[in-house]
Amino acid sequence: MAKKNTGNGVGAAVAVGAGIAVASAAAYLLFGPEGKKHRKDMQSWMIKMKAEVMEKMEKAKELSTPVYEKIISDVEAKYGALKHVDSVTLKKEVDELKKNWRAMTKAAKGAKKSVKKVAKK
Repeated sequence: MAKKNTGNGVGAAVAVGAGIAVASAAAYLLFGPEGKKHRKDMQSWMIKMKAEVMEKMEKAKELSTPVYEKIISDVEAKYGALKHVDSVTLKKEVDELKKNWRAMTKAAKGAKKSVKKVAKK
């Protein structure tokens, strides 16, 4: 059988980078400076909402500020239509997600650098 050319691994590198970004985002929200407060205040719909945001972040081909904010807006609209979701709490959570974007990108950049160092060895 002929050997298939699988490319240079760019797709795998992009997937790893996206995975690191999502993991960093989750870690920052749950274990960051205000993580204890976030874990205490979480309700089941909040966990589902944040999981949905992270899932959409994973599926995004390129993650930038406008793409991230669109993801947040889409999820906010979905959860705002639910009866059992308090609109004040939802607004607070959405504002927190938007506010933490810069910190999440910094954490992801730091994680990418450490992965690159390990891969070179």
